[in-house]
Amino acid sequence: MDSSAPDNLPGSTAALAAQLFAQKTEAELLYLAQNAARYPPAVGAAAVAELRRRELLPDAARPAPPLPLPAAETWSQLIGQLLRGLFIPSRRFLATPLLLDLNLLVFGLMVLSGVSASNPTAHQLVLWGSNVSGLTLHGQPWRLLTCLFVHAGMSHLLLNMFSLWLLGLLVEDRVGPLRLLLVYLACGVGGSLASLWWHADGINSVGASGAIFGLYGLLLVLLIGKKLVLDKSDRRAMLGLVLYLVFSNLLSGLTGNIDNAAHLGGLATGLFIAGPLALIGLRPHLAVSSEQ
Repeated sequence: MDSSAPDNLPGSTAALAAQLFAQKTEAELLYLAQNAARYPPAVGAAAVAELRRRELLPDAARPAPPLPLPAAETWSQLIGQLLRGLFIPSRRFLATPLLLDLNLLVFGLMVLSGVSASNPTAHQLVLWGSNVSGLTLHGQPWRLLTCLFVHAGMSHLLLNMFSLWLLGLLVEDRVGPLRLLLVYLACGVGGSLASLWWHADGINSVGASGAIFGLYGLLLVLLIGKKLVLDKSDRRAMLGLVLYLVFSNLLSGLTGNIDNAAHLGGLATGLFIAGPLALIGLRPHLAVSSEQ
């Protein structure tokens, strides 16, 4: 059997070392602890133990307990957040949800009043404020604006609202709600005027397409003027996508009962008039683009 005394008994090696190091100064203990590699392991350990006994060294920090992982969002929660962002105005997006809500409200009131949700008649559209040559140019100029919120069926409404939502998210965060709203309305009126001018024989036109094409024009102005923080490759990709969407919509408008004159009028207003005016006084973006 090993007859050596336990470390914690008086007269043991550990007890004698503790008594010896208790007599050393703080400077000696700190030196021994910092240079423990030069001495036997027991020397450095004894110096550290004495420093801790004198409360000159903190106790070893306990590891913090792991943070609980956030609960995974369900599909219903994600859809709910998306819908709230679409239709409920916030500090970041104000004009886009308001425009979406107003268009949906007008269409809902039309359907409740008896207008067909899929195929309203021309007379019904006139009653709700469509752009009609014989009325707009003869005492009812407000139709230049009201026609933007009237749609010829559910599919027409949903297509325009989806485009408005995408463009609103891209543009409003950069130019602000007031500028977006003014550009939208100005381009809508510009599209209505172009429609009246082009269709000299008469037109009965409805829909937000002219205003939406104006937002395309505003987005092009932002991209060309480098007012969006994108690197060179992303800027080119975004510019190509916008041009593709514009030309594809114009080409699809060559067939069917689509008012391309309003599209071109809204686009021209946004690209050459309302868009450049909206950038006057616009504060520079805080982020820095990597494009030279």
